[in-house]
Amino acid sequence: MSAHPIVALWSHPRSTSTAFERVMRARGDMDCLHEPFMYDYYVHRKCRVMPHFEVQEGHPVAYEAIRDSILGRAEARPVFFKDMSYYVVPRIVEDEAFSCRIGNCFLIRDPQAAIASYFKLDPDVTCEEIGIEAQWRHFDALRATTGKAPLVLRSEDVRRDPRGTIGALWAAFGLDFVPGAFEWDGGTPADWAQVEGWHGDVAASRSIRPLTEADLLAQARDFRDLAERHPNMRRYLDHHRPFHERLQAFASQGRTAFS
Repeated sequence: MSAHPIVALWSHPRSTSTAFERVMRARGDMDCLHEPFMYDYYVHRKCRVMPHFEVQEGHPVAYEAIRDSILGRAEARPVFFKDMSYYVVPRIVEDEAFSCRIGNCFLIRDPQAAIASYFKLDPDVTCEEIGIEAQWRHFDALRATTGKAPLVLRSEDVRRDPRGTIGALWAAFGLDFVPGAFEWDGGTPADWAQVEGWHGDVAASRSIRPLTEADLLAQARDFRDLAERHPNMRRYLDHHRPFHERLQAFASQGRTAFS
């Protein structure tokens, strides 16, 4: 088996995970993949038709083929991929060899903000696609298997302190600290074209945008206004908030300060 590391960021939709991925790509020393297991959920198993998703010809679609492709790429160089736990739970929980082969980190965001952001793009989103319950199931299974809680990072911390928060992931997995990765040139990665409609803001950015008090007030207002038109939002929030709180209880254990 290859000695090159594989680092996985398990997120839920609209959690700042794509901006996080942008930083990882800007390191320049890792083979970075954008949600490879999306193909198993939406293309192979056809759980739902995903809007703003253009299927790439030749991409592996079944779980086993995607997993084997990631393992194969790690034979050449270190690999980073960001993905959603709801694509792979419970399958990946049963695949203990792969789960233990990769370095696992979880990224969470205030579900009120994430749900409002999702509904702006897809008001037909399902409760499962909000994704936080699956994250908890995934996290808890890894904790039971390994006897150690995986790293949990908060989107809010990523935006307030990108160097310290993302640096915590780098330190946890033995990656060098790369100061230049927090700013990047224009253009977007080729594999983002398949989901271009989801990532307009981060595609146009040059760094992670700081979080302000005005942002927090706007998030609360957006949720309130949108929920008047989409009652499912409150039901989804009630369902997923307890799982977010469980994950958040572990988040403070993962912070590391970098200058």
